[in-house]
Amino acid sequence: MTVTTSGTLPNEVYDVAVIGAGVVGAAIARELARYPLRIALVEASDDVGDGTSKANTAILHTGFDAVPGSLESRLVREGQRRLAEYAARTGIPVEPLGALLVAWDEEQLAALPGLVEKAERNEYRATRILDAAELYAREPRLGPGALGALEVPGESVICPWTTTLAYATQAVRAGADLHLNCRVEDVSDVPGDASPHELTTGRGVLRTHTLINAAGLYADEIDRLLGHADFTVTPRRGQLMVFDKFARDLVRHILLPVPTALGKGVLVAPTVYGNVMLGPTAEDLDDKTATGSTAEGLDFLREKGGRIMPELLDEEVTAVYAGLRAATEEDDYRIRSHPGQRYITVGGIRSTGLTASMAIAAHVVELLAGFGRDLGAARELEPVRMPNIGEASPRPYARAELIAADPEYGRIVCHCERVSRGEIRDALASTVPPRSPEGLRRRTRARGGRCQGFYCGAAVRALLAAETPEAPEAPGAIGASGTPGPSGTPGASGTPGASTRPGPSGGGEPSQGPEVGP
Repeated sequence: MTVTTSGTLPNEVYDVAVIGAGVVGAAIARELARYPLRIALVEASDDVGDGTSKANTAILHTGFDAVPGSLESRLVREGQRRLAEYAARTGIPVEPLGALLVAWDEEQLAALPGLVEKAERNEYRATRILDAAELYAREPRLGPGALGALEVPGESVICPWTTTLAYATQAVRAGADLHLNCRVEDVSDVPGDASPHELTTGRGVLRTHTLINAAGLYADEIDRLLGHADFTVTPRRGQLMVFDKFARDLVRHILLPVPTALGKGVLVAPTVYGNVMLGPTAEDLDDKTATGSTAEGLDFLREKGGRIMPELLDEEVTAVYAGLRAATEEDDYRIRSHPGQRYITVGGIRSTGLTASMAIAAHVVELLAGFGRDLGAARELEPVRMPNIGEASPRPYARAELIAADPEYGRIVCHCERVSRGEIRDALASTVPPRSPEGLRRRTRARGGRCQGFYCGAAVRALLAAETPEAPEAPGAIGASGTPGPSGTPGASGTPGASTRPGPSGGGEPSQGPEVGP
């Protein structure tokens, strides 16, 4: 197993190379690793899941409101089942809270029966319409004036960081090569079977027989390098606010608005880390790196939040962040097979990409098998068990038997999130170790709490420096990449003055959350 972060690339021809190590690219590499193939997973950043995959609302969807009959509808439905089972086996934090789509006026209330019908067409039949009395009995802190809601009991919140990392860990342990800090700058267009594709990267040339493009925000640019102009990615920014853990008791469900033509709108939702998030905005941009928060966006969120749950605005804001969703001209995924070029585009992966990731991967492998090449016999991958960083499971600092066996789990470094030296040590020694404080935060939650690293930052950086050689600055163009930065939940960077502490930023690969979100 190989993870590289610098130096020249191997002088060999891979069977398959995947561009983009976000949640979908990592899932594809994991699925391909079940076969006797030489696999390369190529990522522009210095970590997996460092783009939009980290900057999202982290909802495991049922697919109840997808476009019926679409590829997205099928893959979200199948992916939700696959990922829920995988998370249980692997230790990925998931909390099945259920969702309530709250109707605030007569028009929204009248839309609820149509959403029930749409859910049934998507083979989800567990929805139920609640009147105002039952709604307020379920969510007593909801703002005044709601007329009713649609209950979707199957919706859950999940940890997107651990999901992407688990996929990549299994792929690498099964023999795939993960090349980080490896921005793809050009791709040869080689029709037929005579010559391999040549990927020109910041670290040299990588050759591969078959190419899979899972580059998220940059998938259209990779597509054009191979002569296709089937779609254009428009980055849609979603800004969110993260509230302190003291706000967690205010909300019991994922609170969604009734969708409009622009998307699902602003939600209030708990996170698996014990926070509450508010957002996102929906801003179509031209800049695929514009992951900063804005005063206007945060004012908009406060206005919406004040109606949904007024008491929430009295709580401390831990962080703000923004992510970019890869919006395209169509309300569906843009997955295309080009057998003559030995090339598959996995583009236009909407905000449901996290939920659908395992089903997308299986679908891509089916398309690859259609190229006429025998992939060989599939095998079961060696199981992995990831550190569970969710609040609903016992954390190492609270496990006396673990501390008795190894006192490092009782030595707290990050007091806001109660992260121990033992957890940091384990992360630094893992199959896909972090290369930055932000990567370490996504694996342990260190520096992700109320103080955002003000007190523990120096200690965390010292532990990281002691185990990690100086990493080169990650390039950030074509490929799944983003701008790293600290935060308390999935996400991205803030604008100074926009919150009590600036928080993280993302961009690049597909994300999970409301249609208007990152």
